[in-house]
Amino acid sequence: MTGHGERQPAGADASLWRTVRAVAWAMLGIRNGDEFRKDQHALRPLQVLVVGLVGLFLLVLLLIGVVRWVV
Repeated sequence: MTGHGERQPAGADASLWRTVRAVAWAMLGIRNGDEFRKDQHALRPLQVLVVGLVGLFLLVLLLIGVVRWVV
């Protein structure tokens, strides 16, 4: 044990792709309960926060682009 309780090492399953998938599904409001529990133990909060903010920024840019294209 590393003294962190039952948490896995941050690099074990905390890939960037896994974080992006978790944040994208959470933004859509569609999350599988089992995957959510796995993500709780594998993902780092700071990584999720950064990916979430980048995703939100990209969503806003996409919406601005769609509005400009339509108008």
